Amino acid sequence: MEDKPLVVSKQRREVLCGVPTQVVCTAFSSHILVVVTQFGKMGTLVSLEPSEVASDISKPMLTTKVLLGQDEPLIHVFAKNLVTFVSQEAGNKAVLLAVAVKDRSMERVKALREVIRTCQVW
Repeated sequence: MEDKPLVVSKQRREVLCGVPTQVVCTAFSSHILVVVTQFGKMGTLVSLEPSEVASDISKPMLTTKVLLGQDEPLIHVFAKNLVTFVSQEAGNKAVLLAVAVKDRSMERVKALREVIRTCQVW
């Protein structure tokens, strides 16, 4: 029997737009956990669940739900833009995103996506 770890995790520290940022990605059997923080805490926890669409089954839509923190429309848009590629590349797995960032601009989203990609565990 192969000694494969049950949980695989990678982390990275990076300075993005002048702000120290930590990213941790952990793969579980049914979910991918992505933690992005600039405050040293988990912040808002968002669940992104794939839901199958009859017209194009290869790219399911992601349904977002805030599990912990303020439920505001911008966090749903931010979460989808930040980690949709994680779900797709992981074979349409559900993603749990914990995010605590100072700025949710598109420039920041693009920079964060690249850091997340370097922590690939899926």
